[in-house]
Amino acid sequence: MSASFAFATSHAAVALNRGGAAEARMYAIGLTGGIGSGKTTVADLFAARGASLVDTDLIAHRITAPAGLAMPAIEQTFGPAFVAADGSLDRARMRALIFSDEDARRRLEAITHPLIRAETEREARDAQGPYVIFVVPLLVESRNWKARCDRVLVVDCPVDTQIARVMQRNGFTREQVEAIIARQATREARLAAADDVIVNDATTPDALAAQVDALHQRYLAFAAAKH
Repeated sequence: MSASFAFATSHAAVALNRGGAAEARMYAIGLTGGIGSGKTTVADLFAARGASLVDTDLIAHRITAPAGLAMPAIEQTFGPAFVAADGSLDRARMRALIFSDEDARRRLEAITHPLIRAETEREARDAQGPYVIFVVPLLVESRNWKARCDRVLVVDCPVDTQIARVMQRNGFTREQVEAIIARQATREARLAAADDVIVNDATTPDALAAQVDALHQRYLAFAAAKH
């Protein structure tokens, strides 16, 4: 997840009601993990093996990019100060606002939720793989997502590893990363919600790929049995 858009994951996670008929036709995995855990790396490994990905973070970015579907309503609601020079959302300014103002968060979610829902449903409907992986950073925090997935896959690593990765990747201070982590479910809560866990701490690329390979074979079998 892009830490500069950390706020997006909350409304991406809860934007959807329980899955519709299009999603029910395909075996669904909900992939989640804390910031800096390596969700994107793991998701890409599954995609390379043929799984279909629906990434709520990418959708949230897309609708707030220049000419994004959410941008007219965001500018009207929050003002031009929240629009960057290129026409995209000023993510840093918005993040600072909604971290301290719950009403602003709700107003933002009222704009983004319907758009994320529509885009997620469209992508799931168009998915061609043997199963679909929904990449949802705040899946555990959502009231809806777990019910929409056949299994929950957690990418796990120690909190100190998360902090070090995000500080290096994004140039954030330790305090900034800790503030983001504090708004997410605890590591213990994620693990308690998991059906499957991929460990991504000091794991080598080969060891990480081996974990993905094993789960991919299980998910292929589960998907075949569902149909």
